[in-house]
Amino acid sequence: MAMGSATELLETVGEHVREHRSGMFVDLVFAIAWVTVVTVVFDLLPGGPQWLYYLTLLGGVVAYYGFFGSLEAVRRES
Repeated sequence: MAMGSATELLETVGEHVREHRSGMFVDLVFAIAWVTVVTVVFDLLPGGPQWLYYLTLLGGVVAYYGFFGSLEAVRRES
């Protein structure tokens, strides 16, 4: 990778982060909250199969798009 292309890459990444900073922060908070809740529930209810834990974590992807999709729909209606 040439020095010019590395600089261009850093500038592109920096520009992307500046444009999407608040959205990236909300995504991070949602992910941390989802993983925390799932982990606490599975710690409080021992004996659940490991595959169910991972499936519930994966369900966070569906929950994310469902939650933010419904928020966007409500904003469009308002």
